[in-house]
Amino acid sequence: MKTQWLTLPVLALLFCSAGASAKEWTELRFGTNPSYPPFESTTADGGVQGFGVDLGNAICAELKLKCVWVSNDFDGLIPALKAGKFDAIESSMTVTDARRKQIDFTDRLYAGPTAIVTRKDSGLEPTAESLKGKTIGFMQGTIQETYARAKLAPGGVKLRAYQNQDQVYADLVYGRLDASIQDKLQAQMSFLTSPQGAQFKNSEGISDPLVPADIAIGVRKDSDELKGMLNTAIKALHEKGIYAQIQKKYFGDLDLYNN
Repeated sequence: MKTQWLTLPVLALLFCSAGASAKEWTELRFGTNPSYPPFESTTADGGVQGFGVDLGNAICAELKLKCVWVSNDFDGLIPALKAGKFDAIESSMTVTDARRKQIDFTDRLYAGPTAIVTRKDSGLEPTAESLKGKTIGFMQGTIQETYARAKLAPGGVKLRAYQNQDQVYADLVYGRLDASIQDKLQAQMSFLTSPQGAQFKNSEGISDPLVPADIAIGVRKDSDELKGMLNTAIKALHEKGIYAQIQKKYFGDLDLYNN
């Protein structure tokens, strides 16, 4: 057999290639902002719960990985992901062109239109004309903030940003806000079903390119392997009926995926 001697540069290249092989995954760290029930919220013992959390845990189970949840302010999720604080974002994050410039996304998890919440007798509509002179609140770092600053503020609507969604609803109840803007289903399934939300209502969904509806898991730009794993798991959840079971647990007969 003919023997071929390898030069040092070739050996170095081989060793580098071996070191760059696929990562051996044992756990998956999801970053989330647990202030958005029923999608993500905090349990009494400091854990996390909700539709998105159950989907994340089911994805980990499908991949046979340990799920680790890392709580983070919503507007800091993308910087923290890029800094390696966690592997992926599972936090009701809408896919936008601006976010795609910073991170990548998996296939769609579900769809969620945007709406405003007002008092039932306010007569307010989700337009700059109707809200002129009024104050609207939103969770900072969301697509709703982007929309409000671009489309409502120029029309004379006063804006107020909050660290989390619970603070928005609290000021709405206390009368410090005339309206809030957020995911329509989130408001419907949490605040509007609570005693505090009895005198409030949702508007119709807002149709605008600044508030797209597709929600997915965010990953770093260099995470093609992880993105592929997650997409495979998401597909499996649909095929095995696991997604439908989790969806029914939280939303009954509502179809969030094809919403």
